Amino acid sequence: MARRRLSWRWLGAFIAWAWAWMPPAALAADEAPVFDLTIEAPAPLDAFLARHAELQRFRTLPDLSRSELDRLLSQTPKNLRDLLGTQGYFSPTVDVQLRDADGALPHVHIRVEPGPPTRIALVQITLEGDARDAPEAAAQRQRLQEEWALPVGQTFSQSAWDTAKSRALRTLAEQRYPRARLVNSLADIVPPQHEANLYLVLDSGPPHFFGDVAVEGAQRYDADMARRLVRLAGVRPGAPYDEAALQAAQRRLTDSGYYPSAFVLLAPEGDPQHHTVLARVREAPLQKVVIGVGASTDRGARFTLEHTHHRLPGLGWRALSRLQAERDTTTLGLDLSTPVDDKGWRWLTAGELQRQTDGPRVTNSEQWRIGQAQDGLALDRSYFLQLDRARVRDMGIPQPTATAVSANYAWTRRVFDDLTAPQRGYGLAVELGAGVTLSQERQPYLRTRVRWLGYWPVGSDSPRPSRLALRLEGGAVWSAPDAPVPVTQRFLAGGDNSVRGYTQRSIGVPLPSGVVEAGKLLSVASLEWQRPLWRDGVKTPWESVVFLDAGAVANRAADLKPQVGVGAGVRYNSPVGPLQADLAYGVDSKRLRLHLSVGFAF
Repeated sequence: MARRRLSWRWLGAFIAWAWAWMPPAALAADEAPVFDLTIEAPAPLDAFLARHAELQRFRTLPDLSRSELDRLLSQTPKNLRDLLGTQGYFSPTVDVQLRDADGALPHVHIRVEPGPPTRIALVQITLEGDARDAPEAAAQRQRLQEEWALPVGQTFSQSAWDTAKSRALRTLAEQRYPRARLVNSLADIVPPQHEANLYLVLDSGPPHFFGDVAVEGAQRYDADMARRLVRLAGVRPGAPYDEAALQAAQRRLTDSGYYPSAFVLLAPEGDPQHHTVLARVREAPLQKVVIGVGASTDRGARFTLEHTHHRLPGLGWRALSRLQAERDTTTLGLDLSTPVDDKGWRWLTAGELQRQTDGPRVTNSEQWRIGQAQDGLALDRSYFLQLDRARVRDMGIPQPTATAVSANYAWTRRVFDDLTAPQRGYGLAVELGAGVTLSQERQPYLRTRVRWLGYWPVGSDSPRPSRLALRLEGGAVWSAPDAPVPVTQRFLAGGDNSVRGYTQRSIGVPLPSGVVEAGKLLSVASLEWQRPLWRDGVKTPWESVVFLDAGAVANRAADLKPQVGVGAGVRYNSPVGPLQADLAYGVDSKRLRLHLSVGFAF
């Protein structure tokens, strides 16, 4: 029986879909119009009236009599005036004419002069409740005035008035006052002066403060872990209500990997001074296996096998094992990490084995790490000890194994307006390390790497603004010239997220064998001009891009010679982030390359 109900539900959904997408001609094959209709008005009012005019409903009525048509035409001026009123035109002139022609359909011609638009002359927003006088609500009172969506001088329309009221109520309810409500609103229209006076009364109610966190749905994993994640987002007992904090708590829960979905909200009832917060979670399976295949312009075909165990028996740590095989690189890795503590830190240890082929040069490397990390939406920090070992064979000739141990600190700050598809803001990442080589002879070295990415709107006052994106990256290893620093601690450039127009890892220090090796100095810069694409006056999810990239790798500053790539591309802003396709020309390599990538990460 369950299978039959499912089948009927899918059949109903298919019929609804087919009906919605059926061509109009198929739906109205027998619905021939009984009169023609033309509405003459300034754009875009002509399209608006033609779409919403009551008269349109009767054009295909087969038994419409002449007397009934005359009655409809007598009511048309009022109907159009009502429609124009919603757009802010309260003194229109409407002329309706019925023209008969021998052997042809009657023709209704309507000429509309909308008159001057009604503009806002006065805006009065009145607050009731705690927000009226509370010093803590001063910023919200100021925001209500500054961000009011229908200011003095702007053209009035019913839709804009409704939007402005909803936005004002939301502004008040976002912080401290989740139970804010609209008490009264009035748009007083003065037709002779073509003016509108707007009055809005909002009641904030009492301020609300977060209380204890109640977790629903916790079975496999400790509910205290979910509570810690919620508190780390700012939802702490005694803190004033903040909708952004609740949303950040949801992201922390879902980003943790333990909860594929989560909702964090106030309990339906509660004491405003200590309102219980509900965290409703759906837990991930204790173990999962993910098999993936793919391809990229830089790395060729790719096969990935991952196994995750969220709570190792007897240890309680998460284990992530992964195998990734690509055209030139094979990687085997294991990451172990603890759940976060009350301050957001987690212990981690990781190991990675990699075999990398670059023409006649083959590099086998190991990397082992132990330390702590603190991850957040805007700030990441970590410190760790790392052991690197690399063995290189160049044209079949083995080179001495290079081994080093280092103490490292990494810091990343993100100040973007959107972490999925940013339009403005910046990100800064800094890595610092101090190490000593262990093979051949022990020599100290210092290592640093800095990345910066910024977005600036261009032509914000223009109806079709664009933006600039600037990406800078630099790295350096300071050591004695003969210090055997492993290649995993040095730098290469080129590829999708580095210098486009060149293959991945193709920019480095040239060797006699014709390949390149990692160098001690890195410099990369990229400038993009990103322009949204418009269609019929509406912004689409597509963007066009032109860019200029340059990068260099060397062992001495005097040898840094930038290799340049120029090109153009397109972006599609999908829900998972931008899908990017770039065609780049390497000025030095004199080759065209296609670069494809998905998502945004910094």
